[in-house]
Amino acid sequence: MTTPTIIEAWNGPGRRDGELTPVRPHHNALHSENRFTAFEHWYFDAHLTSGHTVIGFLAKRRPEDLPNCRPWVELIVYAPDGTRLQVSKKYPRAQATFSSEKCDVVIGPNRAYVEFGESGLPIHHVYLAEDGLEFDLTFENETPSWMPGKGETHFGAKDSFGWTVGAPRARVSGSVRIGGETFDADGRGYADHNWGVGDMKRVIERWHWGRLYVDDYSLLYATVLTQKKYGAHEIRPLMLARGNEIILSTGEVEFTEGPAVYDSTANRSYPAWIRIQVPGAVDLRLTVNDVIHAHDFIDDVPVLRTGLLKPLAYRLIGHPGYFRFNSAFELNVTTDKGEIQRSGTTLHELVALR
Repeated sequence: MTTPTIIEAWNGPGRRDGELTPVRPHHNALHSENRFTAFEHWYFDAHLTSGHTVIGFLAKRRPEDLPNCRPWVELIVYAPDGTRLQVSKKYPRAQATFSSEKCDVVIGPNRAYVEFGESGLPIHHVYLAEDGLEFDLTFENETPSWMPGKGETHFGAKDSFGWTVGAPRARVSGSVRIGGETFDADGRGYADHNWGVGDMKRVIERWHWGRLYVDDYSLLYATVLTQKKYGAHEIRPLMLARGNEIILSTGEVEFTEGPAVYDSTANRSYPAWIRIQVPGAVDLRLTVNDVIHAHDFIDDVPVLRTGLLKPLAYRLIGHPGYFRFNSAFELNVTTDKGEIQRSGTTLHELVALR
């Protein structure tokens, strides 16, 4: 069997961007595609000074959804005490619109859209309201939008996956309502957009994704491992910004995982730490302090989560699961003036499809 050819998005030379592709409004808009395996969604999150983390999805279709599913939204709140609130709702297609010119997504009463300020940087407005949760937030970019290369990786002739980061780092303001309590919201936020075609469960085995912020630097990364039939190929995009300037966009990244730690909720293991290195430029280590969300994807399928069928499902399809971590990080950046060291804590995730 011939391994499908994988074409990454980099502008070059090599697996990096000697020159960045300017992100235009249409890159963060609908990528119209009629095939039933097409997917597309927009993601926003904000870490607020109140101690809350709020997350919002607006999805035409997520990669894991059934074909021809209805558009839907999801709202998640991680409270300072560690509790999680999570709400999702689907809507008829007639109640959803998606602009192909810029980010402007409407699903029921929910909307995310972009304007551009005097600086030319995006300002995203997000309104999400479902079942006692309401986010009314403005994301003002502090760095330019970014995508790795031209934004879209191709897996053979038919499958593809695109990633544009509309807001790598944004100042967030607005309000949040949780039940009967409404409070002013301010903090730091992030927004991105994924699209593509294909059954990603056949293509991708797992990925790590995360980012971190300090006063003078912002860093985004993802590490994606394909299934063996796609050559167990690893895609490792990383962006580093200093202030409001993106100074590094590369896939020439070394990735190392620490010892495996078993989690009974997800019924699979995760690495105790990960290390991400760009030789001569970046050395980042993330050490897991807490698992703040673990989930076994088998539990999402009612017929499979019974005592009799669950072991069979594990043997046939593996142990798909999700983790969101709170980790300590140590970041070293090599500059022409020497090495700069920064540290702190951040959230990041691991998604395993097998």
